Amino acid sequence: MAESVVEYQVFERVDFSESGLQKGEYDNCTFSSCAFSGVDLSGVAFVECTFRDCNMSMANMRSTALKDVSFRNCKLLGLNFSECNPFLLSLDFEDCTLNLASFYRLKLKGTAFKNCSLQEADFAEADLTKAVFSNCDLGSAMFDGTVLEKADLRTSVGYSIDPEANRLKGAKFSVDGVTGLLDKYGIIISR
Repeated sequence: MAESVVEYQVFERVDFSESGLQKGEYDNCTFSSCAFSGVDLSGVAFVECTFRDCNMSMANMRSTALKDVSFRNCKLLGLNFSECNPFLLSLDFEDCTLNLASFYRLKLKGTAFKNCSLQEADFAEADLTKAVFSNCDLGSAMFDGTVLEKADLRTSVGYSIDPEANRLKGAKFSVDGVTGLLDKYGIIISR
């Protein structure tokens, strides 16, 4: 049975947690105020789609394709992006709650995170080269073996990044944020 292709559709206020989402490919679609919490999205492909005001917390993302996908004001608690299909994976986030999300080992070069809460997110071994974290809360986020070369964290807060365990060449930090690079030493810095 061939999977369906859905193009240029707007889905508004649909509760997919009750009805489920038909497997297939969604091209240039917009999902607005939809509920995907706990929904099995495995094997679904989203291409050039936008999600606005959606709740996708704890959705199953195994082998889900996210190609040029934007999330705006979405609740994405505990979402395991590391299970997504890595081929042409391209994401950007604005005003999203991504607490406990996992980006483990993903290639996210140039990804934009704007005004997002990323508390306890897992960025271990991810490639975040040239990523932009603009006004983000990175409290207790995990960075271990992470490539942050030329990444911009100047306006973000709460991070604790070990310069010896991550690649930071050319990364940008604010003067106030530099203390997050010294946490492992247990020193006290005051003004």
